Amino acid sequence: MPVFSSLGIAHDADERRIARLRLNRPDRLNAIDAHMPGEIRAAVEWAEADDEVHVIIVEGEGRAFCAGYDLVVLAEESPRGGSLDNPLQQEKKPWDSMVDYAVMKRHTEDFMALWRSKKPTIAKVHGYAVAGGSDIALCCDLLVMADDAKIGYMPTRVWGCPTTAMWTFRLGAARAKQMMFTGDLITGAKAAEWGLANIAVPAAELDAATDALARRIAGVPRSHLAMHKLVVNQVMLTAGLEQAQTLATIFDGATRHNPEGLWFRRLAQLEGFKSAVEWRDSGRPIPEGDEARALVVELERRLSEAKKGL
Repeated sequence: MPVFSSLGIAHDADERRIARLRLNRPDRLNAIDAHMPGEIRAAVEWAEADDEVHVIIVEGEGRAFCAGYDLVVLAEESPRGGSLDNPLQQEKKPWDSMVDYAVMKRHTEDFMALWRSKKPTIAKVHGYAVAGGSDIALCCDLLVMADDAKIGYMPTRVWGCPTTAMWTFRLGAARAKQMMFTGDLITGAKAAEWGLANIAVPAAELDAATDALARRIAGVPRSHLAMHKLVVNQVMLTAGLEQAQTLATIFDGATRHNPEGLWFRRLAQLEGFKSAVEWRDSGRPIPEGDEARALVVELERRLSEAKKGL
């Protein structure tokens, strides 16, 4: 079996036609680090090459499926902390949009390995599948959720745009707009009501429900599964999925470098990421335009004074 740092993949102990891809950073609620996107792709490639595998279950170790990108360090890094310039949060001006795009586009393509795989993929969601974690879940073909699990993309309020663009293709335009305009989370029960989740069950029944679905799929010949998946995926491609992802990935970089995004980062640097997230999710108006620019100047002054006081 392949060995990874952020996840594991292996045959199911009882049914070798099922592969289990388990995100394994439970101390960070399986938050996405620099290794995870590429390791997801490599794990899918392993399952693709194994003729025994018919279906892949994607799940999370510990208390959550995935809490999104591990942004605390990125958000709180000091703008005067040295010459290193993170591609996703550049301090050099003017920022290079294509450097940012190259990194995030690669991550998006890594997650999309779940969607492109000839073998069906099932996301089994407990706890949270939020922000980048919702990207992973929605790149899977099917979604099984605990009733009380939460899914959504809070950074659409500030500092993010879902690069996989899957909300529209999975929910339809009106409800995708609602999720992206508000940054709200919905429960597994609501996700099933809306048609986002295929199945939602009480948390105690999540394992059994997911396993039953996977076993039902696993009995179908691999060739049939591949053909059926290609037909449905082609409809999404014809509707413009790849073009939407390109636009979304460019916009994701813009949200982290425009005045509002820079305000959010400076606030996180001064008061901590948790404080900045509390403002973002509270419903308080996000400073924008010239107001955000003025606040950035003030926050940078306070950061400079804080550094001198150390």
